[in-house]
Amino acid sequence: MIRVMIADDHLIIREGLRLILETAEYIEVVGEAVDGAECLRLAPEVRPDVVLMDLQMPRMDGITAIGHLRREHPEIAIVILTTYNEDDLMIRGLQAGARGYLLKDSSRENLLDAIQAAARGETLLKPEILARVLSAPRPDPKPAPVPQTESALTERELEVLQATARGERNKEIAYKLGITERTVKAHLASIYQKFGVDSRAAAVAVAAQKGLLTE
Repeated sequence: MIRVMIADDHLIIREGLRLILETAEYIEVVGEAVDGAECLRLAPEVRPDVVLMDLQMPRMDGITAIGHLRREHPEIAIVILTTYNEDDLMIRGLQAGARGYLLKDSSRENLLDAIQAAARGETLLKPEILARVLSAPRPDPKPAPVPQTESALTERELEVLQATARGERNKEIAYKLGITERTVKAHLASIYQKFGVDSRAAAVAVAAQKGLLTE
């Protein structure tokens, strides 16, 4: 069973999600929170595997809650619930530590797929969502960039990152590049370290901001 908690300030959204999730025999909804603060309070009590996190909530927003959860309960996978006008917040949420994201008008199949992927420690990067991440405004270049020796990706790391952004799994990436899955994981670990992140979704968000991905 995958234990899921829903954090959203709109009752109709929470009820709708619960109705959908309860149709899946492998999912148990263990709690609901009306904002980030309640989510943090309930998390150690209900012990969810996955939290569906809204970004814009009163008292404590989703991004702040994501940061706290990643530090205090790193075993919990977080999937962002977003709407079309929240691209900047979505990217910030991924950089804060969310492992995945989906739109509130996603289909039942996409919702369940995202939850299963998050519970496995993976991220399903839907093409339509990736396109929005790629089209998000990029920050102005810093006057004093980090030295290349510390931040630049190798050619092979870039290939692995771009394949990850397309939603390919480690096994698929290894096959296409002619390397082992262990080597793919090593490249991903190096990318995470260079970007200062700990998930595929966050790495893709950072790469998009840096202009390293193409449509």
